[in-house]
Amino acid sequence: MREQAIEKCKETNQIQLLRFENQLSEEERNALYQQIIETDFSVIQNSIKGSTKRGAITPIDCMTISEIESNKETFLNRGMKAIQENQVAAVLLAGGMGTRLGSDGPKGIYSIGETKELTIFQCLIHNLMEVVMQAGNYVHLFIMTSAKNHEVTVQYFEEHDYLGYQKEFIHFFKQEMAPATDYEGKIYLEEKNKLATSPNGNGGWYSSLVHSGLDQIVKDTQIQWLNVFSVDNVLQRIVDPVFVGATIETGMSSGSKVIRKNAPDEKVGVMCLEDGKPSIVEYYELTDELMNARTPQGEPAYQFGVILNYLFRVDVLDDIMKRDLPLHVVEKKIPYVDEEGKFIQPEQVNGHKFETLILDMIHLCPDTLVYEIVREREFAPVKNRTGVDSVETARELLKKNGICL
Repeated sequence: MREQAIEKCKETNQIQLLRFENQLSEEERNALYQQIIETDFSVIQNSIKGSTKRGAITPIDCMTISEIESNKETFLNRGMKAIQENQVAAVLLAGGMGTRLGSDGPKGIYSIGETKELTIFQCLIHNLMEVVMQAGNYVHLFIMTSAKNHEVTVQYFEEHDYLGYQKEFIHFFKQEMAPATDYEGKIYLEEKNKLATSPNGNGGWYSSLVHSGLDQIVKDTQIQWLNVFSVDNVLQRIVDPVFVGATIETGMSSGSKVIRKNAPDEKVGVMCLEDGKPSIVEYYELTDELMNARTPQGEPAYQFGVILNYLFRVDVLDDIMKRDLPLHVVEKKIPYVDEEGKFIQPEQVNGHKFETLILDMIHLCPDTLVYEIVREREFAPVKNRTGVDSVETARELLKKNGICL
C-alpha cells in the first residue's frame, strides 16, 4: 500500500502529502496511504484544463400549469404505471448540516414544528408516503449523506423506525470527497495523516451512488428513472406521478420542476437553452439584460426558476458518468497543517475547493421537460432561520397546506 501511495504522489506531484510520514504510527500511516489511494486527484488537473465560459443563452419552452392540468389524467395514469412497475426511485441529497438554522446536526433532523417535533426528514417521508399509498407500492429511496453527518443520519432513521417507511427500501450512501488545494494546486493536509477534503458538489450524487455499489439495486430491480431532490424543501412532491408521467409521455430524457419567479432578481437559478441544449443559469450569473429580457408575447424570457427536483433516465445518467462534468473552482478558507506540523486556521481565503454541479448534468442531457409547479403547494425552502426562505416562511406555507405544526 505504501508503494502505491508513493507512486501516486510522485506521478501527480503531491509528494508533500508524505512529509510527516516518519512521525506517524503504523495505523496513522496506513490511514494516510489509504486516503491517498482512494482520493480522486484528477479533479485538480481537470479543473486547471477546464473552461467555465458560457455558451449562447436563449429561452426554453416550459410546460405550464394550465397545460399540465389539461393533460393531468393521462400523465397521472402513465406515471402511476411506472411507479407500480418499480421503474422509478428517489434520491435525497441530505449531506448538509443545519448550521444556518442554528443547529450543529444534520439539516434533515432539524425540527420545524411549533407544538410537536416535526423534522425536515419527517416532512419529506410524509410527502413520499402519499405517493406510495396512492400507488400501493413502495419505491426505493437512496439517501446521500456526507462524512460529517452519515452516522447521525443513519442513527436517526434507525431510532425513529425509518419514520414509518419500509426499512428495506431505504439505502444510505456517502457523498464522495474532493481534495482541497493551495493556489499552486498542492493538496493541503488537514492533519499530519489526513488530506484536506470537501464534498464534491451536488453534481457528484450519481457517481457517489455508483461507487457505493448501490447502483446494483437500480440494475437488479430494473429502475429506469431516478428523481433526485434536495433536503431543504419541505413541501416538494417526490416521485410525483404527474411529473413522471409527463416526462415519459413527452419522450424526454429528463425533467426539471420549476417555479415562476416572484421577482426578476429572486435568488433561484433559471432554466434556459445554452447553445441549443437545456441548461441552467445561476441567479448570480444573471445579467440585467437576461433578467429583463422579454418573449415576443411580452412575458419574461427567463422566469422559470429551478427548485432542485429533477427526474433523470438511468441510461442517460450512465452516459453522463462516462464524461467529465465541468469542475467549478471555489475559493475558500481551508484549515491546514504547515511544514512544521502546526495547525493553521486561516483568516483569509487560501486555496481552492472543487465541485461538480447538478445543473451541468442537465446540460449533458439530450433534452429536459421544464415542468411548472404551483409554488405555494410545492416550494417551501428552509435555508435560513429567519427572513427569506426560512423556518418561519416554511411554517406559514405548511399551515396553508393544512399541515399541523
